[in-house]
Amino acid sequence: MDTLYTRINQDWNENFIGYSALAIILSTCVGSIAIYTTMLQGNDFAQMAKVFFVVAACSAHNASILTVQKPSLVLRLLIISLVVSVITIFSSLVF
Repeated sequence: MDTLYTRINQDWNENFIGYSALAIILSTCVGSIAIYTTMLQGNDFAQMAKVFFVVAACSAHNASILTVQKPSLVLRLLIISLVVSVITIFSSLVF
């Protein structure tokens, strides 16, 4: 029985070149929305810490593509980048 992650990972590995370009755009766009919603709340230490984590996660993903890492590592970093950005967006909008 294949899990969703297994199927996505297999498709990701087969079409890595095309997906990597889309992943850079997705990670960067969602990350910029996260930073925008964070900066709407002000610019104290808590907001700057959120900005740091979003930028670090998105940069790690983009750097993994540019340094030609294994496709499975790039996919994991994409997921981490998106999770960090979405959590930041929700925390900025709710709190």
